[in-house]
Amino acid sequence: MTKKKKHILFIVVLLVLTNIIANYNHYRWDVTNDQRYSISNPTQTLLKDLKKEVIFSVFLTGDLPFDFERLSKETAYFLDEIKSKNSLITFSFIPTQGKEESLIKQGLTPSRLTVQEDGKVSESVIFPYAIVSSGKKKALVNLLKSSYFENQDSQIENSIQNLEFAFADAIQKVTAIKKQKIAVLKGNGELEDIYQYDWLKTLGENYYMAPFTLDSIAKNPEKTLQELQQFDLAIISKPTEAFTEEEKFALDQFTVHGGKSIWLLDLVHTPKDSLMQNGKVLAYQRDLNLTDYLFNYGVRIKKHLVRDLYAASIPLATGKVGNNTQFDEFLWDYYPLIKSNNKHVISKNIGEVKLEFANSIDTLNPNIKKTPLLESSNLTKTLTVPSYVDLASITENADIKTYKEGSKILGILLEGDFKSAYRNRVKPFKNNFINQGTKNKMIVIADGDISTNHISKGQPLELGLDKWNNQFYSNKEFLMNAVNYLMNDKGLIQLRSKKVVINTINKPKAYQEKLKWQLINLIIPIAILTFFGFINFYIRKRKY
Repeated sequence: MTKKKKHILFIVVLLVLTNIIANYNHYRWDVTNDQRYSISNPTQTLLKDLKKEVIFSVFLTGDLPFDFERLSKETAYFLDEIKSKNSLITFSFIPTQGKEESLIKQGLTPSRLTVQEDGKVSESVIFPYAIVSSGKKKALVNLLKSSYFENQDSQIENSIQNLEFAFADAIQKVTAIKKQKIAVLKGNGELEDIYQYDWLKTLGENYYMAPFTLDSIAKNPEKTLQELQQFDLAIISKPTEAFTEEEKFALDQFTVHGGKSIWLLDLVHTPKDSLMQNGKVLAYQRDLNLTDYLFNYGVRIKKHLVRDLYAASIPLATGKVGNNTQFDEFLWDYYPLIKSNNKHVISKNIGEVKLEFANSIDTLNPNIKKTPLLESSNLTKTLTVPSYVDLASITENADIKTYKEGSKILGILLEGDFKSAYRNRVKPFKNNFINQGTKNKMIVIADGDISTNHISKGQPLELGLDKWNNQFYSNKEFLMNAVNYLMNDKGLIQLRSKKVVINTINKPKAYQEKLKWQLINLIIPIAILTFFGFINFYIRKRKY
């Protein structure tokens, strides 16, 4: 065998061996600055523990506008990456043409887009969703994070950043076994379940949920406290009746013993039904007897209403067309729209959160770590109570000079070594009293309506969906993040801190310079080939 043939044979054998090794040993190197193609540690742990098949069905496919095609490709990249980590992962992109009605029945809301490309305007209907299933369990993933304040490029960037968290959360929903318990407190005029049905139902997919009434504490306080301490988290949604000292003491000891809690509080009563019927209503203070309790943990809710120029709209009747009442949308500064401040993973990369008749929060205790989660814009003013709230104010031109009170804290996370509020006080009843606990967490929101879903034809709608204008807010996502942060031992919520930088194209400039770049891409490759062709011809001519 000649030396040349041996050399060729060696190359062939080397290529075959390389392919065989690569087939059984899969590895990728992520050389991007933001590590966008690297899987975070919590997700890797989740994938490593996966014991049953998980199927991803993605509907963001077909003839998509440029930005959404990029989101579709990033989705494919990520799913391909997690598939390489665990062979139990399978995924497919499913065309939606002819399946629109079936998808809508499954809860997928189509997005209608006005697309401008090459100077032409067209309408496109897409389904930016994926369905994750394992066995009989299914989870719906919304791939597009829409935002009222941000342009389409920013929305796509936020959507890409959110992909890992959204899919990891869906995997956990369809594979996790429930362990932790949540108590939904009753007995103090809290929000009825139908008005927070969607949030509680979604929580029930991951946690054991149960109502818990504090009424029995008057008869058997020690037993009631023991039963409350069986839960990991207590949700207190918009109580309207004052808490007794016995009830506060039970909640205090629940917290000091390590129980987490989320407080959704309205300390100003503003009856919305009466406002819509009469056009005017008296707003007044609501005494829940919680001032000293919250003060101990470093916060005080101020009894006034925050008015914010960055606000949601409400529908008001403006006339009639035939026999039908005509409604128009008006911005209502008593409904602040809260844009993510990105100060914490709970509120990072989410859309706007809608509040209604919110109060503001002051911080006090320096020994407790306090992180604002919800903050108003800088253009605010407050309404002291008692005062009338009048719908007629909508028609008045807002004087921006009067909105000068600055940003207000409307929701806050408290973390630290919580001390008992009763450590230097007479105890309402006997128990195994603990003066100070270990590290714990609590969230206080100065709006009891943040968890309220709309009702249509007697049925609760998804939390965040405004039935009047079909605008979707991120209240549900924010509250789910809050619960996950307080209770999630796998740390999936930390995935929100991942930052992906997307380099976007300047579309107007690209359109203006389209012909120039087309000519460059056409002429330069031909010129290069011609140049090397002449050189090759010249060398061969001289040689032979």
